[in-house]
Amino acid sequence: MLKVNGRAFTCCDGISRRSALRVGFLGLGGLSLPNLLARRAAAAAAGRPLRKTSVIFVELAGGPSHFETYDPKPNSPSEYRGPLQPINTKLSGVQFSELMSEQAKIADKLAIIRSIHHDSSSHSTSSHLTQTGYYLSDRQNRENEMPCVGSVVSKLIGSHSQGIPAYVALQRSMRYGRAAYFGKALNPFEVTSDPNASNYRVNNLGLVRGLDTERVSERKYLVDRFDEAKELLDTSGVTDAVDRFAVEAFDMVTSGKAQKAFDISQESDAIRDRYGRNRTGQEFLLARRLIEAGVTFVSTRVSSWDDHNGIAKRMQAKGPSYDQALAALVTDLHEREMDRDVLVIAMGEFGRTPKVNRNAGRDHWGAAMSVLLAGGGLNVGQIVGSSTPKGEMPQDNPYRPENVLAMVYRHLGIQSDRTFLDLSGRPRYLLEERGLINELL
Repeated sequence: MLKVNGRAFTCCDGISRRSALRVGFLGLGGLSLPNLLARRAAAAAAGRPLRKTSVIFVELAGGPSHFETYDPKPNSPSEYRGPLQPINTKLSGVQFSELMSEQAKIADKLAIIRSIHHDSSSHSTSSHLTQTGYYLSDRQNRENEMPCVGSVVSKLIGSHSQGIPAYVALQRSMRYGRAAYFGKALNPFEVTSDPNASNYRVNNLGLVRGLDTERVSERKYLVDRFDEAKELLDTSGVTDAVDRFAVEAFDMVTSGKAQKAFDISQESDAIRDRYGRNRTGQEFLLARRLIEAGVTFVSTRVSSWDDHNGIAKRMQAKGPSYDQALAALVTDLHEREMDRDVLVIAMGEFGRTPKVNRNAGRDHWGAAMSVLLAGGGLNVGQIVGSSTPKGEMPQDNPYRPENVLAMVYRHLGIQSDRTFLDLSGRPRYLLEERGLINELL
C-alpha cells in the first residue's frame, strides 16, 4: 500500500492529524478502487434526487471566532469587541468583521446563521458532532464512531458520473470525515497534494509504469473470463457486486474523466487569480471543478482557527485568503448557474469565548458560533438568528449543527430519519435531531 503524505495539523488538544493518500494496486495501477468505489452499490436502490445536487463542505478546522468573522459586536466593551473592526455588507444594517470584506460584497448571496450552539468545547467531540450529527462517546477516540455526512452521501447517492469518485477530501479528510461502521470503502478519496504548487499532480489516477491501455484491457479480459467461471459457483451475488466495482475501477483509471477533473491547469489564469494564488484559493477552485465533473460531496478545509493567542495576527494570516476564495466560489457558482444545485457550507466545530483572554486570543466556546450557507436554492441574503450583545449564546432562533446537516441531507434528497445497523447491530438514525432551518426554506 503506497502512501503519499500531507502536512500535519495539530490542535491544542494535542491530537495530531496526518493525512495520507492511500493507493492500492489493481494490476491496473492507480487506486484501491474496489474498496473506494464499492460505496456506490446502494445508490441505485436509494434513488437519486431529480436534480444532480451536490455539496461543498468547508471545514474551518480549529473553531473560528464568530466575533472576528460574521458576528462582530461593535457596541460591546473592548474586551469583548476584540481587535478587528466591523464593516458594512451589501445587506442593509448587517456587518461582518473587516477581514471578511470580499464576502461582505456578496452578502446577498449568503446566509449566516448566528445562533448555532452546542454543549461541547472539545475539538474532538465538537468536530465529530459537526461532521456526523453525534457527539463522541469517548473524547479520546480519534476514529469516527458514526459515519460522517460525506460517507452517508457516498453510500446513498454515489457520484453523478461514471469514472468519478463520489466523496473527495481535499488537503486531507475532515477531522472525523470517515465512514465508521459503513466500512472503509466509504471513506473519502483523499488528495493531499497542493494544487497551487508548480509540481501539483494527483499521482494515483494513472496507470503504473510499463502498462498502457492495451495491456490493461488484456488483463481486464482475462479477469472477466476468470470471473465468468466463478459466477457458476456464486449464488450470493458477491461476484456480481465485485465485478461492478472492478468495472468502475477500470473506468476511473482509463477513461480520463478523473484525471481531467483534477487538472486545475485547464482553468484560465484569470479564474485562478480570482480565487487566489494560494493553497486555499486553488483548493476551492478545484472543489468547483470536481463538482462539475460529477463528484457529489467535496470537503476542503481551512486550518489554524484555534486562536488562543494573538488573534489579530493569526486572523491576518488566514482570513484574507479564505475570504477571497469563499467569495470567488459563491460568485463563480452563480455565474455558471450552478447555485441551485450546489450547496456550500462553511462551518467549524465551535466559536470562541466572548471575552478576549490575557494572551490577546479567544478560547473554545460551543455555546455560540456562526455558520455560512450559500447556494442550494436556499433563501439567502439574510442573517438567521442572533447571539446576545456580548456573543455568549443565541438570543433568538437557536439552532444546532445537526440542523445544518439536516439541510445538507434535504438538499441531496436523503431522509435524515433513515436507520442503519451499527457494529453492535443497533439501528441508528442518520440524525436524531433533524429539524430544518426554516428561515432558509
